[in-house]
Amino acid sequence: MTEETPGFDEQQPQPAQPQPDVPSGATSDDAESKAAPQEGAAPAGDAAAAQTAAQQQVTALTAQLDQVRTALGERTADLQRLQAEYQNYRRRVERDRIQVKEVAIANLLTELLPVLDDIGRARDHGELVGGFKSVAESLETVAAKLGLQQFGKEGEPFDPTIHEALMHSYAPDVTETTCVAILQPGYRFGERTIRPARVAVAEPQPGAQTVKADEADSSQSPADDKENGGPDEG
Repeated sequence: MTEETPGFDEQQPQPAQPQPDVPSGATSDDAESKAAPQEGAAPAGDAAAAQTAAQQQVTALTAQLDQVRTALGERTADLQRLQAEYQNYRRRVERDRIQVKEVAIANLLTELLPVLDDIGRARDHGELVGGFKSVAESLETVAAKLGLQQFGKEGEPFDPTIHEALMHSYAPDVTETTCVAILQPGYRFGERTIRPARVAVAEPQPGAQTVKADEADSSQSPADDKENGGPDEG
């Protein structure tokens, strides 16, 4: 048996640590300062990439915003066009409704004209009395409320657009074609003539204007002679 010497520890040799190459005349602090920029290069590259990605995202969002604005403008134009068409439709429907109402009232009043003519003849002959008078006046009042207007008077100039001449004569006391008798009164509803007034007309007497012109010339002759100093003496 071998005896071990107390207090003696066997030591194994340790491998040597590699040392960085340092140029002659340079210290270890210089090596660390050169290695520091290389370690900070990676964060700078990441920041540039992040900035590029952000710019691309802003560009994409701007393009989307432009598309949304374009679509909004188109929808707004469509809405305005639909609103204008609806307003035109409402006005057209209201105009058609008024026209239909006017036509219906005009047709009703046209059917009542013979009754109104009978009432007028009865009044002219003094037969509009008693209960018949009250009914007739009520009917005339209702017709007036609906807008029926009577026209045609003796002595007014003849107008072929509202008068219908049934009789013709000559009169020396008129200067133009004149309504001298109203055979049937005319009626209108608003601007619409339901029935023209049926009248007898009179025209000026042929040659009356020539005679009047000669008389006017003869009446002016003495005055002219006085202004000229009288007739010439031979």
